[in-house]
Amino acid sequence: MEKIRLSKRMSELGLCSRREADSYIEKGWVEVDGQIVSELGSKVYPTQQVKLRTAAQNTQQQRVTILLNKPIGYVSGQAEHNYKPAITLLDDATHWVEDQSALRFHRSQLLGLAPAGRLDIDSQGLLVLTQDGRIAKQLIGEDSKVDKEYLVRVQGKLEDSGLALLNQGLKLDGEYLKPAKVTWQNEDQLRFVLREGKKRQIRRMCELVGLKVSGLKRIRIGKVKLGDLPVGQWRYLGPDEQF
Repeated sequence: MEKIRLSKRMSELGLCSRREADSYIEKGWVEVDGQIVSELGSKVYPTQQVKLRTAAQNTQQQRVTILLNKPIGYVSGQAEHNYKPAITLLDDATHWVEDQSALRFHRSQLLGLAPAGRLDIDSQGLLVLTQDGRIAKQLIGEDSKVDKEYLVRVQGKLEDSGLALLNQGLKLDGEYLKPAKVTWQNEDQLRFVLREGKKRQIRRMCELVGLKVSGLKRIRIGKVKLGDLPVGQWRYLGPDEQF
């Protein structure tokens, strides 16, 4: 049995991200088989017990995760081509009045806050921004099992064979896509449920079967729904909510 880097093992176990793991190791906040390990680059056997100390757990509990109903015209991450990033929408004025969370907004919550997954500039709906590496890994890690649901308004004629291709069989960038669930929501709107998120994936899928997307809205990520959250407003992920 080979040893692996402790930081990698911590990420595999879902304790934190690899970057956070290095920080916790340096601070002496990680135990392996009951012993503190504080040397970066340390390796462990997969069978060894790895545990975060209370200080690390407390740090994680203070990290916020925010759910935003992103409007069209904002980019998810860094500013580009004079378009504003979604994070600029977050302040007291846009905090949804019906948010049940006891948390109060403070600008320090924007430090280290990053989108966990993309939603392109022409799309609206549920965007997750988080300070918590565990949530980021859960949503955008290579082995993520969290599905995402979209309502997609389309123009054009879709044959039954095209619908079958959307569900299973399309290729993008030379690779077959993971199976999707695509059904008609109404006469001009499709419902997509995906477990991957290649760049502009839904728009490109639709083009391949002769459809043009005129509107795209993400309404769910895992068990968390957009619900009644108004466009341009946000709320905190509740302590009882999990993706």
